[in-house]
Amino acid sequence: MDKRYDPLFTPWKIGNVEIKNRFVLCPMEGTNIIEWQTKTCFNENIWQFYRDRAKNDIGLMIPGAVPVRSIVGNKWLYKHPKVFNEVREFMGEMHSYDSKVFMQLTLGPGRSMPLPKIFQGILDKKWLCTLLKPFMGIDAWMVAPDTDSPNVWNPNYKHRALTKKEIQDYIYAMGQTAKLCKEAGVDGVEIHAMHEGYLIDQFTMPYTNHRNDEYGGSFEGRMLLPAAIVKEIKKVCGDDYPVSLRYSVTSKTKGFNQGAVPGEEFKEAGRTMEESKKAIAYLREAGYDMFNCDNGTYDAWYWPHPPVYAPLNTNLKESIEIKPYAHASIVCAGRMQPEEAADAIAAGQIDAMGIGRQFLCDGETVTKIKEGRMEDIRPCISCHAACLPLGRHNYEGCEFDIMHIIMGRCVLNPYTLEEKNYSLKPAKTPKKIAVVGGGLGGMEVAIQAMKRGHKVDLYEKTDQLGGVFNAAATPEFKEKDRDLLAWYRRQLERSGASVHRNTEIKDISKLNADEIVIATGSTKARTLNCPGGKRAIPAVDYLNHKKEVGDKVVVIGGALTGCEIAYELALEGKHPVIVEMLNDLICTPGVSMANSQMLRDLLAYYKVPVYLESSARAIKEKSVVIKTKEGIREVDADSVIASVGYISGAPLAEEQSSEHVHVIGDAKKIGNLKTVIKEAYDLVQEFSY
Repeated sequence: MDKRYDPLFTPWKIGNVEIKNRFVLCPMEGTNIIEWQTKTCFNENIWQFYRDRAKNDIGLMIPGAVPVRSIVGNKWLYKHPKVFNEVREFMGEMHSYDSKVFMQLTLGPGRSMPLPKIFQGILDKKWLCTLLKPFMGIDAWMVAPDTDSPNVWNPNYKHRALTKKEIQDYIYAMGQTAKLCKEAGVDGVEIHAMHEGYLIDQFTMPYTNHRNDEYGGSFEGRMLLPAAIVKEIKKVCGDDYPVSLRYSVTSKTKGFNQGAVPGEEFKEAGRTMEESKKAIAYLREAGYDMFNCDNGTYDAWYWPHPPVYAPLNTNLKESIEIKPYAHASIVCAGRMQPEEAADAIAAGQIDAMGIGRQFLCDGETVTKIKEGRMEDIRPCISCHAACLPLGRHNYEGCEFDIMHIIMGRCVLNPYTLEEKNYSLKPAKTPKKIAVVGGGLGGMEVAIQAMKRGHKVDLYEKTDQLGGVFNAAATPEFKEKDRDLLAWYRRQLERSGASVHRNTEIKDISKLNADEIVIATGSTKARTLNCPGGKRAIPAVDYLNHKKEVGDKVVVIGGALTGCEIAYELALEGKHPVIVEMLNDLICTPGVSMANSQMLRDLLAYYKVPVYLESSARAIKEKSVVIKTKEGIREVDADSVIASVGYISGAPLAEEQSSEHVHVIGDAKKIGNLKTVIKEAYDLVQEFSY
């Protein structure tokens, strides 16, 4: 192991609980060990997830938040102590690996609660809401400090104010639930949260708390709820029982549904650094032993869930600044990198490195750091496409019910939280497999098949592996995408698969294989059907640096690719314009709001003009004629880039259809990284039975 990482493997204490190293698995939705949405019970499906990570040396693990009151059934968790019988067994196993666990407890999201139409229909009908109240927790969850708070997902909906009696019931429930955690052997609890703009956080900030009773108004009034919670827990569990607070140091918020991008000068609507220094000292005095830190609110959601566009170590600066005022342990999360984390820990600037999605992507991360195998760590690319695919957009054709999205999974590692569905055992009958196409999907098939004992030949018609992802990884801010490409090429080489570069397969009938996988990607990029359309540069050609562009660039087509190209151009000091035919800039289903909203806000920050519900009518030598909602207009353009999608197709498979010929990825249907990697996993699973 590189000596630089030594500080990450030193022990530390939270209260009187010693943690063996400085790695903290941060809580994420989908990693809950207690089910609560449909029933209150222990989540057996997730046990293997934590077992794998405890075996791989994570010092402290904090599972996803558990509400003290359920959304379905309207049940108080502390009134169901049997749930903790299995928690006790779970803790016994975690302790056998010398891993510690804190249970995260929450009052709920408040105005950040997703509001599908079915919920709103119930809440809009007072008689129905009253009728269902004993059975459903919807009314109890759709609350806020006051009635001025608009719902994050549907700003037209205003929440009802939490009553003083309800506040006191919640404080009591926190204490009683923490007591059950302690009795079950849980090492500590974390309160969720003065973080991300959840309900407790809404009480603490002036723009979301306009109460005129003791829980509002002054600084002490706004801090009363989180302070009362820790005091209640300490009263019930004892002063030596550790209590952490998930804590956003600053809110990075300009107002309702208005986040601030990195580097932007703005007036903070939420928690300022000045108040944060005061608050963290006040809350430490109240009894908190640790602060699990980041930045942001749901109005600035991309700070606590930093996408690919956010800088690495996104929240480190603020966590370091707050440390002298905390007089308690500080954990920092947010695209944290081990090099910078180790340096900050060695300097006493923070106490531990918080990691979330990287541990979904590669559960062996800590082991690989310890063994000096940094190049073997599968890098998280901050896409959020499976771990946090909550989206919000205006395009009606792309609507989906945000309450039915499964979270906590990983695009690059489908095994995560699907351990019962995927076998890693050797194949019962090893096969000879031919893979045509060396993109990420083809490489994934080869790597996974070789792990299970199959023999694989992979054919790539060019001299470069990676397919279209090579183009996607070129923007300056895609350093982790480039790391992923390097990781795939290394893993393929080490797998033992036979790789044939510069080998184009024109007739699959000549391949000597039991199974043939076609992973050749799309047949071609779509083109613009308008006068002068051939002047437009295909997005993939621009990204591959095959074409130079001028200063004024019109990008035809938004979505992720077009918007990322425009953002990259803006970073270079050029002047892009986006023309999008739909009524929303990024309407792709499954794109996390954290990613789409940050990209939107960055384009706005760089003053990139956007024309929605518009289309190109003609491309001239120095301009583009577009049809907008207001009529025809002409936009200056030195260059035009067409980002209008691709055409799927697998001619090789069509020529020889067989049950032993399989098509995946864009060759089958235009999709994304999530679809092709999962298809690769599923196919190898099928081969291995």
